Amino acid sequence: MVATMGQGTGWTRRAALELIPALGLAGCAGRGVDTSTAAPLSMWAMSWEGDYSPFLMPPFTARTGIEVDVQSLPTTASHEKLLTAFAGGAMPDVLMLFNTWIKEFATIGALAPVTAAPLVADVFPALRASTRVGAHDYAVPWSVAPQVQFYRRDILAEAGYDAPPEDWAGWRAMARAIKRRRPDDYVFLMLLNWPTALVTMLSQAGAAMLRDHDTRGDFQTPEAREAFAYYVSLYTDGYAPMVLSTEMQDPVAAFATGYCSVWPSGPPTLKDFARRADLIPADKWGTARLPGPNGHGAVSGLSASLCVSTQTRRPHEAWALVRHLTSIESELDYQRLIGNLPARTDAWGAPQLALPVLQPFAEQTRALSVTPNVIEWERIQIEIQSAAERVIRGVQTLDAALAALDERVDRLLAKRRALLNRGVIA
Repeated sequence: MVATMGQGTGWTRRAALELIPALGLAGCAGRGVDTSTAAPLSMWAMSWEGDYSPFLMPPFTARTGIEVDVQSLPTTASHEKLLTAFAGGAMPDVLMLFNTWIKEFATIGALAPVTAAPLVADVFPALRASTRVGAHDYAVPWSVAPQVQFYRRDILAEAGYDAPPEDWAGWRAMARAIKRRRPDDYVFLMLLNWPTALVTMLSQAGAAMLRDHDTRGDFQTPEAREAFAYYVSLYTDGYAPMVLSTEMQDPVAAFATGYCSVWPSGPPTLKDFARRADLIPADKWGTARLPGPNGHGAVSGLSASLCVSTQTRRPHEAWALVRHLTSIESELDYQRLIGNLPARTDAWGAPQLALPVLQPFAEQTRALSVTPNVIEWERIQIEIQSAAERVIRGVQTLDAALAALDERVDRLLAKRRALLNRGVIA
């Protein structure tokens, strides 16, 4: 779920940042205007969250009398649409953001800080850390989708394994055993434009990824080299297919047919499997935590949070909606609808989350890695994955790719370095 912005439109982060003073004043002026509450509150959200949010609104409307108009945005266009809406003074009252976007939108003045401490008091610490800018929370964590590995019980059993090993060396040994028995198939379903697996491996290996107060790339360290080399070897040794997501239209079918037998993925995949149980029966697969260099470790997880716009004229109602959507009851309803897991620790005592297939997710949610909290992180992830693909396809050596990656990341962070040197940011 990576989005880029500004291509072909002339709209850039620089343009947004240059508009901060004027738009900030406009947003402040708007907050003081008393308008009728007869019109619906507006909310924008992306992906499954956007599609299924309307199902959470009836209890809120019944209790408050406030209607909510939910607009589901296409993920690939949402970043640009939100920036354009901010520049034009047309932000929704409440918006969902992927956690990697929060710092950017807080920096340009689009997000109101959270003022009610109970809203963020019992969320998982790593999730809350990703919503903070300086000393303030700018979003309320809503759902989290940590990766675990889905595995084919039958195929692993044929190779002598009851479950996947917990470390990288064991994972490779298992892949070798499976490949000997199924030479025409692959083992790992990790597509070349999916960055989550590699970013997770970097975190597990202890790679900082950025240095000098997050102003320069740091991908030539032994830790980063270890993660890159291991990830690349899974492709070059024939354990993962060298294909993009556009070349594999149906990963569920690939898993069901045994084309790949281990699939690092998030909780929405549970819903995919439930819908297609005729293709992949429940007794054929299981879930386990992802391996690390020396055993299980922290992994990255796609996380979404709810924010209130600085341009809303109805802040009290907007925060009431956020409070409703991030309540334990709503989070559990959402888990039933889309599979994503609650961000609140208290919700995990619910019976519906006690299923054995969810236990690896529960353990992993308590061990989430914290990615660098910089505005440019989305672009950096793309560069990380591009560097790995060049090595996998034989275009560059690992040493050359990592050196080039540091250079590209340094260029992406040039503005951050300048702001740091001028004392504008800490």
